[in-house]
Amino acid sequence: MTVDVKAERKALIEEVLKEYPEKTAKKRAKHLNVYEEGKPDCGVKSNIKSNPGVMTVRGCAYAGAKGVVWGPVKDMVHVSHGPVGCGHYSWSQRRNYSTGVIGVNSWVTMQVTSDFQEKDIVFGGDKKLDKLINEIETLFPLNNGVSVMSECPIGLIGDDIEAVAKKKSKETGKVVAPVRCEGFRGVSQSLGHHIANDVMRDYVVDKAAGKEFDGTPYDVVIVGDYNIGGDAWASRILLEEMGLRVIAQWSGDASVAEMERGSKAKLNLIHCYRSMNYICRHMEEKYGIPWLEYNFFGPSQIAKSLRAIAGQFDDKIKEGAERVIAKYQPMADAVLAKYKPRLEGKRVMLYVGGLRPRHVSDAYGDLGMEVIGTGYEFAHGDDYQRTTNYIKDGTLVYDDVSEFELEKFIDRLRPDLVGSGIKEKYGTQKMGVPFRQLHSWDYSGPYHGYDGFAIFARDMDLAVNSPVWGLTKAPWKAA
Repeated sequence: MTVDVKAERKALIEEVLKEYPEKTAKKRAKHLNVYEEGKPDCGVKSNIKSNPGVMTVRGCAYAGAKGVVWGPVKDMVHVSHGPVGCGHYSWSQRRNYSTGVIGVNSWVTMQVTSDFQEKDIVFGGDKKLDKLINEIETLFPLNNGVSVMSECPIGLIGDDIEAVAKKKSKETGKVVAPVRCEGFRGVSQSLGHHIANDVMRDYVVDKAAGKEFDGTPYDVVIVGDYNIGGDAWASRILLEEMGLRVIAQWSGDASVAEMERGSKAKLNLIHCYRSMNYICRHMEEKYGIPWLEYNFFGPSQIAKSLRAIAGQFDDKIKEGAERVIAKYQPMADAVLAKYKPRLEGKRVMLYVGGLRPRHVSDAYGDLGMEVIGTGYEFAHGDDYQRTTNYIKDGTLVYDDVSEFELEKFIDRLRPDLVGSGIKEKYGTQKMGVPFRQLHSWDYSGPYHGYDGFAIFARDMDLAVNSPVWGLTKAPWKAA
């Protein structure tokens, strides 16, 4: 990166900060930076509460627990305990594909709520929760458990959801997991991930550790893949083709039985580090199970990850990894031959949660595209340390970026593509900039694995090279 370009991007940050009051500008300056190659991290502060009055796109602890970690578990009924609003807003927002018959043995796409009213706030909702779980047993007898996701009022009035869960679990003989994920807790949805991991540890994994299980030397668990558009299925194909046995995938298309097998794996493979590293660390400490972060976005990272995974096993698996890479390389080459000439040199800006601001960078790189800006909604410091392995010198980095800041960056840098969430989608398109929704793949997918890369490349080409951008003009410009 040239000195001039880096200086321009630093000047852009200063220009944006001048729009804020002095105190706010001082705080926000810590979250914006231009990456310098060789540094151990991206030089930004993270996991700090958002400034009052500065529009943030972060989610809350409830969103992290219900929408990410517990919600995709297919054979449990997930209760949004509180007023109807949170449950309605989070209803089927993410495309967590799952097998089974909805309402019979799968409840991922359903929304169950205790529908708090004013009298419940006054008198408490414990009895209502007890009755609700009885109704679930009557309506959905094939369920294998219930999770109780507490909304803000539950923490404010002090309902004892743990006592109700203990009572109902004893009565039903099933898992009843109380998740204290009130939205006001923590600075973002990240705390919700952590809380959800701890409940999974205490109410499922550790309790089932003594159960008999017929294991093999090649048992692995996919951790932190929520099967958006079928991602976990695409990943599982590669792992099983190389000779491993996937005994569970957390938590996309997961079952209670799969969660209970957590302590039986020989290796935990984590895709979304931010959301489930906590349970991996626990299983490493308590059960001696090593864990490895992998990346199945784009052929270069897929091959690298397959070899790293195989390196944890014997020659049989190493040979299997090479066989899988050789099998799919012609497919990847065909995708690159078709789409790279159409996308090479195009510039991308990213702003997503979880792992994607770094993991998808090399997938764009495989297509000849350049990531010029990236950032996370709810990252921690170790996420930005890991990001240095994926971005180039001079990349604009922004943590918990406000809508105002992101719009200014996009307007000035004029990337060929922006990858972010639904809140940023339509504003960006109105600026005349192509956009892809990278939280749920814009109703497409999967994007993981070799099969997913073909879809990823096609979708990026459809966005960037659509003729619509040359046919439209903003009304104020037309005037």
